[in-house]
Amino acid sequence: MLRWICPLLLSAACAQALAQPLADAAPALAVAETADAAKPPADSAMLRTFERAGHVVADQAHHVADNTSALVATAVGFMGLRYRRGGNSEETGFDCSGFVRAVYEKTAGLVLPRRAKDQAASTKVIDKDELQPGDLVFFNTMRRAFSHVGVYMGDGKFIHSPRSGEKVRVDDLQASYWKKRFNGARRVSLDAQASARLAALRE
Repeated sequence: MLRWICPLLLSAACAQALAQPLADAAPALAVAETADAAKPPADSAMLRTFERAGHVVADQAHHVADNTSALVATAVGFMGLRYRRGGNSEETGFDCSGFVRAVYEKTAGLVLPRRAKDQAASTKVIDKDELQPGDLVFFNTMRRAFSHVGVYMGDGKFIHSPRSGEKVRVDDLQASYWKKRFNGARRVSLDAQASARLAALRE
């Protein structure tokens, strides 16, 4: 009988010896966990800042999209009109800068300069990766900078009045011809009156 009683007593003693340190440590662990839970994350302020910045960027993106969708819609409405050198109306046809000028005048009530290079000079320089629908894209098609212009549509596409014998159409910025001749991107600054006019078109 002693042969099985002794091992049982020994096991019980070992279990008690192991349980005591854990019991002694439990209050300290509980205090540490409570302190960790009460302490705010070190980077919580930074996360809140990023969140606010994200909302601002999203609001600006919606504002740009709202303003420019009407410009693109107007440009698409001119699809198929023939190129005419010096032309700047639906009745006569368009050259490249006349087309851009008509899009902005008809939609936002803004009168841009008549020539492509002057349109480039009077608008805000932006990087290619910042392009939004409604922005302007410029090309060197006549061995001089800013000799051609179109309206960016999004998804790498732009709409323009290309040359004699052609009609207003959509092309891809990544097409080798246009990619090689790309001069830069510009954004037209909208004044309060133009913004209000675009807002009215959305209602």
